[in-house]
Amino acid sequence: MPQIVRIATRKSPLALWQAEHVARRLESLHPGLQVELVKMVTRGDQILDAPLAKVGGKGLFVKELEHGLLAGDADMAVHSMKDVPADFPEGLYLPVILEREDPRDALVSLKFPSLDALPADARIGTSSLRRQAQIRQRLPHARITALRGNVGTRLEKLETEGLDAIILAAAGLKRLGLGHRMTEALGTTVSLPAVGQGAIGIECRVGDCVIEDLIRPLHHRDTADCVFAERAFNARLDGGCQVPIAGHAELRPEGLLLTGIVADPEGGSFVMDQIQGDQAEAVELGRRLAEQLLAAGADRILEKVLANA
Repeated sequence: MPQIVRIATRKSPLALWQAEHVARRLESLHPGLQVELVKMVTRGDQILDAPLAKVGGKGLFVKELEHGLLAGDADMAVHSMKDVPADFPEGLYLPVILEREDPRDALVSLKFPSLDALPADARIGTSSLRRQAQIRQRLPHARITALRGNVGTRLEKLETEGLDAIILAAAGLKRLGLGHRMTEALGTTVSLPAVGQGAIGIECRVGDCVIEDLIRPLHHRDTADCVFAERAFNARLDGGCQVPIAGHAELRPEGLLLTGIVADPEGGSFVMDQIQGDQAEAVELGRRLAEQLLAAGADRILEKVLANA
C-alpha cells in the first residue's frame, strides 16, 4: 500500500468537501495512509459570466482533473456525478460511486414559504435548463435569471439581486452544512433531478490496481446501478448542459424505476415517461427509456433547443 495518494479536485467549497470526505473515508479504511488534495481550476470554474448552456461542450468541470490524472499529477479524481460526461478519455475510467445523498432539488427563498406560494411572475435564479423547463410547467410567467457560481455565491445573489427564490441541489446544501437554508425540498414529481445528482464518483487510471484496491470498499452498488441507468438514458439522448434533460432512478421492492423528462426550457413541449425492470438490467433500462421518449417527440424538442443554442 502506498503511504501517500493524491486526489485531484476542483477548488470550490463543495468540491473540496467531497474530496475531503473521500480522503477521510480512505484514511479510516487504511490506517497509515495519507491523502493529499491536488486542487485544480476547470474551464467551468473560469467562465462565470455566461450560462452553461451557452458555453457549450461537455466535461466543463472534469477535463482538467482528467488531464492531471493522465499526466500523473494525481492518483484519482473525485467528481459530482452530474458533471461527468458519458465517455471517458482513453486510459481512464470510473470504478467507484459512493452512496447517494439527497438527490432532490431545493427551493431557497427569503420571502415565500414554498414553490406554490411564489407569485406568477416570480424572479427565480437557476443555472439549469432542466430546472427552468420544469418550473415553467408550473409558473409559465416566471422570470428566470441565470445563476452561476458556487453555492455560497448563489445564496448571496438571492439577496443582492432581489430574487424571489433560487433553486439548488439539496445534496450540496446539506454537505456544506447549509441544509437549514432550504425553504422546501422539491419532490421528484415537481422537479426531476439531473442525471447523477447527489452522487460522488471516483475516477482513476485503467490498470492502476493499487488505487482500485484502495477505493473499492467505497463503492455502493445500489447507488451505482441507479446512476448507470440514468447515465445510459442521458447518453442515448446525447445530453449535456445545453439540453433540458432530467433522469432519476430509484430502487423499489418490485425493481428499478427510472423516470425521464425532455422539456422545452421556455415551457412549451414536455415529454415524460417511466420504465421499470430488474436492477441487473439498469443500463438497458436507461437506453430503452430514452428510445421511448424519442419516439414520443423528444427528438423534436432536442433539435429545437440545439438549433437555438
